[in-house]
Amino acid sequence: MSAHEVTRLLGEWAKGDREALDRLTPLVYAELRRRAARCLREERLDHTLQPTALVHEAYLRLVDQQKTSWQNRSHFYGVAVRLMRQILVDYARRRHTGKRAGRKVSIEDTVSFAQERGADLVALDDALGALEKLDERKCKAVELRYFGGLSMEEIARALKVSAVTVRRDLRMAEAWLYHEMRGGSEMS
Repeated sequence: MSAHEVTRLLGEWAKGDREALDRLTPLVYAELRRRAARCLREERLDHTLQPTALVHEAYLRLVDQQKTSWQNRSHFYGVAVRLMRQILVDYARRRHTGKRAGRKVSIEDTVSFAQERGADLVALDDALGALEKLDERKCKAVELRYFGGLSMEEIARALKVSAVTVRRDLRMAEAWLYHEMRGGSEMS
């Protein structure tokens, strides 16, 4: 599969060509499933979501995207990973409603997919939402790295910045998230 072919089909789909979507799906399915498996790899053993179900749910949400101007395949996968993360967060919120009051967790525990991931994922999502309001690029870098499994170079291409900037953004975002999740006040 050529990256250019995926990008071309994404562009055609964005212009309303449903046949392009039909041709695109088999080209991206394996990669979407790999990324879903990464998201679920360290979930608790009795988790009811499986990679295939997560991909299908994300796919349904992707198809509902109204006229998205897909920049390239990295942008597409970034959006897909963000949707998968949101699906897992929604699932965790439903499962853990009221269970995390006063609970403090570190980003290291959360991002490394600790055993109690459901409640941690909700806390991380809350912190990422706050970070996104402060610095959207840093938030996207965290999502692409930890939920999408992208390399520094892939993130740099997706965000249209240098790999050095991505590394700096990730260090700053991780420190901010750690502080936020430990219940600290906003850092400047």
